[in-house]
Amino acid sequence: MTTRTALACVTGRFQPVHEQHLELFEIALRDADQLIVAITNPDHGVRHEEPTSAHRHRDSANPFTYYERVRLLTAALTDRGIAADTTIVPFDLTRPQHWPEYVPLHARHLVRAYTDWERHKAELLADAGYPVTVLDGAPVQRLSATEIRSRIEHGERWEDLVPASVIPVLQSLLPKVTGSPAGGER
Repeated sequence: MTTRTALACVTGRFQPVHEQHLELFEIALRDADQLIVAITNPDHGVRHEEPTSAHRHRDSANPFTYYERVRLLTAALTDRGIAADTTIVPFDLTRPQHWPEYVPLHARHLVRAYTDWERHKAELLADAGYPVTVLDGAPVQRLSATEIRSRIEHGERWEDLVPASVIPVLQSLLPKVTGSPAGGER
């Protein structure tokens, strides 16, 4: 980003939050006084099929509730020392007419585009009147929450893909991802 703004925003499902999300938050805060982290797909009732992203509406791609994602994000933001500069809000992508109630129209959205989905999301935000900065991401360097969930589900090492502060919170939620009984919170 080149011009300083009072307010920046990063949207995503954060299923779970990982290191590249935090990197994007920190990039956004370099040129902003405050950051809004806007959680998309905040509940199962707003999920819908999206031609540019075949999985984002599925239950398997959304194992964590809005509350659980806020807990994961809060742990990561606090550990990085940016929680005081950040507000977490729900952001239902199916209701653009309500977006300004959660994210003011002057907030500059920062979108890292790896796929058609991110480019489409940037267009939706721009069409709604938001200033948008798109950072091109190299697909081979992309860290995917899908990969993290897959590793968890298959009993593979995942801890090095998320911030250390997120590990204990995520461990308490593991039964939701693995399908095993006991332990997870509701």
